[in-house]
Amino acid sequence: MIQSHNEWDKVEEIIVGTGLYCYAPSLDTGLNMEFTNTSSPDGINNNPFYGNYPAKILQETEEDINKFVEELNKLKITVRRPEPPPMADFATPDWKCDRFFPYCPRDVLLVVGDRIIETPGPYRSRYFETISYRNLLAEYMDQGARWFSAPKPRLLDTIYDYTRNANGLKLNNDEPVFDAANVLRAGYDIFYQISDTGNEMGLKWLASMLGSEYTVHPISSDIYSSVHIDSTLCLLRPGLILANPERVKSLESLPKSLQSWKVIYAPDMVEYSYSEMEPISSKWLGMNLLMLAPDLAVVDAHQTPLIKLLEQNNINVLPLTLRHGRTLGGGFHCITLDVKRAGKLEKYF
Repeated sequence: MIQSHNEWDKVEEIIVGTGLYCYAPSLDTGLNMEFTNTSSPDGINNNPFYGNYPAKILQETEEDINKFVEELNKLKITVRRPEPPPMADFATPDWKCDRFFPYCPRDVLLVVGDRIIETPGPYRSRYFETISYRNLLAEYMDQGARWFSAPKPRLLDTIYDYTRNANGLKLNNDEPVFDAANVLRAGYDIFYQISDTGNEMGLKWLASMLGSEYTVHPISSDIYSSVHIDSTLCLLRPGLILANPERVKSLESLPKSLQSWKVIYAPDMVEYSYSEMEPISSKWLGMNLLMLAPDLAVVDAHQTPLIKLLEQNNINVLPLTLRHGRTLGGGFHCITLDVKRAGKLEKYF
């Protein structure tokens, strides 16, 4: 049964995405705006690419993922994979769009305890992405998990602010909108990043759904206003945080509860490239690590200074590669969803 309360307890079962069906949508207003209409806080301002990714990138990505799965199997971790997505355009009463792909389950599904939540993401192309996980969701519910789906957002043009609104964000508050990767879990405390992929109404919906048992803390968009939280903050174990030095300028910028934990700052990332395609993720995808246990992390093998820092803090490292992670927009935390960890629900603050 599903049971995952934080970002660090020993993983027993995990969903790992696939790169086999990667496709860049052309009709997604929100996605296109994120990468082409205004400059990203990371300095990424891509030329748009649409359609199927080159076969070489897909094949090499799946090779890297299969190697990752082999290592998880050696650790006796149960690995589940998504089913192929529908290979078709689709429409709602409000708009038409072409598809995305099930590479990053972390973006569309959120596990809090025994709940698994389909989140109301900001991109039209991902509207039906959880179809690839539907049979798994039904299986988990049959085992006793509580399966929720947030209200499907309409994602009208008015939800997107091309000029950035008064809060400096591209998402307005017309309806609840957020990706699951805007969230970090620490027992009874949930941390939610306000950004271009998570608005304040999304935070309010999540808090109301989880109820008074949990406290949902906002992380200010002043720290980072673009997409997900997992290249800005990593909760490594109780009392220890890895932070992005370009974004987290001081402890005072963090939620008060996190200010009591030790913060170690990531070293500058080692940059490398495997293809001529423009990346859709910044160099900081290198700190997109996955904790398999409080003393074991999966880390990009190129990030040797980061590996050394983690080892100095008594965290062993499993070094692996995702050659096209920046091209496809996902590192080891992004492409996974831990559905079962060994720990119990605890209070850490």
